[in-house]
Amino acid sequence: MVLAVEWLDEPQPMIRLVDQTALPAEERYIDVTTVDVLVEAIQTLAVRGAPALGAAGALGVAVAMGQGAREGWDAGRLDREIERIRTARPTAVNLAWGVDQVRDAVPHGVAEVLTRARRVVADDESANRRLSALGADWILARTGLDQVRVVTHCNTGALATSAWGTAYGIIHELHQRESLGLVYADETRPLLQGARLTSWELMKDGIDHVIQADGAAASTILRGLVDVAIIGADRITANGDTANKVGSVGLALACARAGIPFVVAAPSSTVDLGTKRGEDIFIEERDSDEVVAFAGVRTAPEGARGFNPAFDVTPNDLISAIVTEHGVVEPALTPQPDLLSQIAG
Repeated sequence: MVLAVEWLDEPQPMIRLVDQTALPAEERYIDVTTVDVLVEAIQTLAVRGAPALGAAGALGVAVAMGQGAREGWDAGRLDREIERIRTARPTAVNLAWGVDQVRDAVPHGVAEVLTRARRVVADDESANRRLSALGADWILARTGLDQVRVVTHCNTGALATSAWGTAYGIIHELHQRESLGLVYADETRPLLQGARLTSWELMKDGIDHVIQADGAAASTILRGLVDVAIIGADRITANGDTANKVGSVGLALACARAGIPFVVAAPSSTVDLGTKRGEDIFIEERDSDEVVAFAGVRTAPEGARGFNPAFDVTPNDLISAIVTEHGVVEPALTPQPDLLSQIAG
């Protein structure tokens, strides 16, 4: 299984990242020994996916400490550099969460920080495997089918996590149970994480799938070609609203119209009980060039401007189930304040 984020002690202490901007054409890695390199990797989406960002954030504190020791930073400089990592992408709660899991260990030394960071990584894989089993159980019971056809959006596999995957993990679990039919992978604009990354993982895992344009997804659902939509999340608010890659809410609307389940899968670290509702989530807007150009080639007329929100919010009443490693809740049936407290860990 590919490891999107890995800590290496040799030849020097560092984070090794799969450079996801190069996939699927090339499998290459980024060795991170400085805060600048890590922040750039986060912001350019060389590392992405909420749980993977949590792992990168936790391990990144150790990187900052190592750089600080080499360059003679004082405590104030180290704290500012750690905060740069923590805020490198604002919508996904896991990045800040990962930093916060280890930050108070800084006075105790890098060994203690790494112990905690490695725990973050290990716990994420365990959580992903548990939620995948729970999600597969719920979907098969809800649909009553022996095999389900799935549509998914963006990338939620090992590349987006410490290992295994969230929404993709459920797909993988269904595949292992021989309960999976065809998978429709949305290409996912603007950087094609579905076409480039999800398809790459599906190919490696031998899972039958097709890639479709984002604009085809609603029609695929309404034509009865799929039985369930499964997506991940970058932040889940206390009332069960979820933020995910832009285009997700369109699937939810189509599922509601077609009467099929719309499932959100994420580890409990993605649940943000401090944010009450989706409208309170800050939506990251990325460079418009990601919309008006691709791979450095302009695809829109000169002078045309792009609008490039990275995420959208799906209201809780459009969500059939939210799955974490602690259980499943059904917000469409029971919307209420602090809905997720029972599965937030």
